[in-house]
Amino acid sequence: MLLGRVKGTAICTMKYPGTEGLKFLIVQPLNKQLEAVGLLQVAVDTVHAGLGDLCVMIRSREASLALPEPRPVPVDLALVGIVDQYNLRPDAEFDLVMKTGWNPYT
Repeated sequence: MLLGRVKGTAICTMKYPGTEGLKFLIVQPLNKQLEAVGLLQVAVDTVHAGLGDLCVMIRSREASLALPEPRPVPVDLALVGIVDQYNLRPDAEFDLVMKTGWNPYT
């Protein structure tokens, strides 16, 4: 999953069959420090996001599965969530080593 900020709306006069009624938004991908990464991209909006919203995005096949009605539509990026709160902790705060007894299968 990726983070992105909505920068605008893409208006299409013609759409691929199956994408009628879907809203396309222009999104700026972000890294975990919320800094811009790469170029602006167009994403299908499944959560009614608005201008300036911080959103969660998914790519490739999962993007087409996120549509309201699963159908074989060539969609490569979809907005699937609007971020209400974002807390970034330093990497040193996390201990990702599995300890004995931590997992019921160890």
